[in-house]
Amino acid sequence: MMIKALRPLLRRSTYTGALFAYSAALASLPLLSFALLPALAWRSAPEGVLFVVVLVVWAALIALVGLARTTRRVLVLAARRLLHVVLPEPSAVRPPTTSPDAGPVAAVPAGSPASPGSPASPASGRWRTPLWLLLHVTLGWTGALASGLLLFLALALPGGWLSAELALSLFGRSARVTGGWQSWAVALACLLLAAVVCVLVTRALRWSAPRLLGPSTAERLALAADRERRLAERNRLAHELHDSIGHTLTTTTIQAAVAGELMSTDPAAARAALRSIEESARAALEDLDYVLGVLRERETETETAGTAESAGAAPTRTLADLPELLERVRHTGAVVEWELSGEPTRVRGTLSRAAYRILQEGLTNAVRHGSGGPIAVRVTAGPDALELDVVNETGGAPRTGRPRAFPTSGHGLPGLAERVRLLHGEIDAGPDGPRRWRLAVRLPVRLSA
Repeated sequence: MMIKALRPLLRRSTYTGALFAYSAALASLPLLSFALLPALAWRSAPEGVLFVVVLVVWAALIALVGLARTTRRVLVLAARRLLHVVLPEPSAVRPPTTSPDAGPVAAVPAGSPASPGSPASPASGRWRTPLWLLLHVTLGWTGALASGLLLFLALALPGGWLSAELALSLFGRSARVTGGWQSWAVALACLLLAAVVCVLVTRALRWSAPRLLGPSTAERLALAADRERRLAERNRLAHELHDSIGHTLTTTTIQAAVAGELMSTDPAAARAALRSIEESARAALEDLDYVLGVLRERETETETAGTAESAGAAPTRTLADLPELLERVRHTGAVVEWELSGEPTRVRGTLSRAAYRILQEGLTNAVRHGSGGPIAVRVTAGPDALELDVVNETGGAPRTGRPRAFPTSGHGLPGLAERVRLLHGEIDAGPDGPRRWRLAVRLPVRLSA
């Protein structure tokens, strides 16, 4: 227990924290010279009044320095290094703003101009930094004077150095320390008390730093919004990777099996399967390169708002690429029957890309888990909704004669459901009769002119 109580006195961080406090006291001295000007101009006032005026003016000047944004940044950096407290960068992000037309906008970096009345404006917590700076300076002066006096006594008392004596009076009893072992004992106690003063000052600063230098409520909301945005972006990229890479690995595995079986009997079909494998792998590499590029930008924090939508050559496969997707599936040996009605090519943007991924996932599941029978694909683009259907047979042996035991992550259908939910659509996936499986998706749509 004794060792635990003495442990703070032996830590280096205790004295670096005290040094941090004492440096604030030293840095406030130039402001004291300005605070003395009103007292010099009003010499006729009582000494007590002049003393109060000097303190008030001095505190006001210190608070004024604390209002500067640079002051807070310097204090945060110094507190991190000298007090060893965890503090995020001040005003690292601003809360997302909303536009009546475009919806939520990504969080804005601190260096960009803020709109008037923004909840992330430094005014929301602008007085916390001056308050901490005043506390910092007060603790610095109090600790410096107390520890300085104690250190002077610890050095002067032993051996009567400078003829030093110490008289103590308490509750009507007095004692005088003039030398001998008493002076050494009192000197040791003074050293111990000086160290205790350093501990108390450092602990007070550590306790107050997160509360006054830490993020304000608005900044916490901004940080939470930024984390949510990053998580949503990572989840979106994970869905993209699952859909693209999962489909490619499934189709190329089956195509390789088909090519091996047809190599001797039908070389032309085998070569076609190998070409399809090459095209699928190249498309998957493009998707993988895009996703990894975005993740690298996130890690180095060099992205700007909207990077995910404009980072280089982002894959933009849409319903216009559906024939190519169906052709790759046919090279696995599957029979694909597809029907298009309405005008799917007029569906644009996010909806078209999402529809492509939904059909890709549906076809991948049909190839993985189907019996090898026909796969029916239907795309209907109506004036109010885009309907997607993928129906395949279940049970029985695969057409290639080889078992297809593909590992599954269990994230396919939940990922589809999440994608459809974000588009305010409806999804129905399950058995459709004794030996059929049906994936049906309905997405609200507004066709472009």
